[in-house]
Amino acid sequence: MLNFITRYFTSLWSFITAPFRAVWRAVVKLFPPREFTVMDIPRGNVYSFQQSSFWRFTKFCGKIGLVLWASWSTYVFVYYRPLLQKKTEQLAEETARHARHMVDLQVYLAKYNELTQSLNVIDNKFLNDKKLTKDQQEDLTTNRAKIWGEMDFLHTRLVDMFSNSDYAPEFTKLADLSVEYELTRGENIAIKQQNDQLIDSMELVADADNMIVDTVAKMTAENTEELRSKVKQINTTLVSLGISETDLLQNANKYSNPLVGAAFSPLNIDKKMDEKYQKLADGLELWHGLSRITSLLPLGAPVQNPRVTSAYGTRTDPFDKKSSKKHKGIDFAGKIGTELMAVAPGRVVSAGERAGYGTTVEIDHGLGFSTLYAHMSRITVSRGDWVRPGTIVGLAGSTGRSTGPHLHYEIRYKGQPFDPSKFVKE
Repeated sequence: MLNFITRYFTSLWSFITAPFRAVWRAVVKLFPPREFTVMDIPRGNVYSFQQSSFWRFTKFCGKIGLVLWASWSTYVFVYYRPLLQKKTEQLAEETARHARHMVDLQVYLAKYNELTQSLNVIDNKFLNDKKLTKDQQEDLTTNRAKIWGEMDFLHTRLVDMFSNSDYAPEFTKLADLSVEYELTRGENIAIKQQNDQLIDSMELVADADNMIVDTVAKMTAENTEELRSKVKQINTTLVSLGISETDLLQNANKYSNPLVGAAFSPLNIDKKMDEKYQKLADGLELWHGLSRITSLLPLGAPVQNPRVTSAYGTRTDPFDKKSSKKHKGIDFAGKIGTELMAVAPGRVVSAGERAGYGTTVEIDHGLGFSTLYAHMSRITVSRGDWVRPGTIVGLAGSTGRSTGPHLHYEIRYKGQPFDPSKFVKE
């Protein structure tokens, strides 16, 4: 052996490490060193790197290990998971079975104590009561035999409990039914109490509902009368325009824009409900419609401290002083630069020069009504603008066919001017 070692190997250590070196040569052969270069184009540099056989072999072993670990984990998950789940279910069943057995044992123990006490009472009567008749003795004997029979039944059921896997005790069923009955009876009592409380609460709610309905109805009626007084002064004008109050109310409730909000949706009340709710709904609809009318219609004067210099209707032409001509609006006195205001919310549909009117602004207020400002010296709004009541739309002037500084003001319905005096005198 020593001759073999000295003949083929330089030393004992060389002999011992020979298998490892052979393995390493195989590794180097399978995973030879590899060089690669990286070019840094912006800087014009070239970098060379080398991966050794040991590094390549280590990465290969790591990948093989990862694959093996993933395969084993998948196998364990697929194969053992159903087994574990089955064992868990079996454990849950055994736990439930044990719990049932413990409950049954308690029931049996209570029953056994009851039977034992009854048996002791019977035995005590037999031993101590000397006045028992024959019939009483026979009854006691029968009861004693019955008690022993029940105790024998308990013994049989106990043996069955611990020997039969499909054991289903009768006493447990009876006990469960008794508990369920007691729970149901307790729930019924609680429900009855809650029902009584609910009836009392409903009576309080009904009283509060009546108070709320009466209060809202009263407030609605008061506000409706106040709004009606504002609309009443223009009723003759509305009639002359062929507008009925009902149609105007319906259109006002349906109208919407960014300044006055969305349309009003009427309340649909079930006919089976109390009539007071329908009356309240009708009152709210009327109140909302009147509120919309007074907000949308151009009621009021377009200038502060208004002074009318020329009314609506036929007048002598201010230029030739001879012929008669129809004046389609109202003239308000004012110096050049007097601020002119919007009297109702609306949208500017025209802002610029108009033949005869000079510099004009026209505002659409909805429901077919619009206002026109003429002979202005300056416009402060643009076409498409939304304006609120009090918004300055321009300054008074004397442009167009005018004899001096003033505001020519028109209110139109569906494009046709009408006498605005009732509207101005709010």
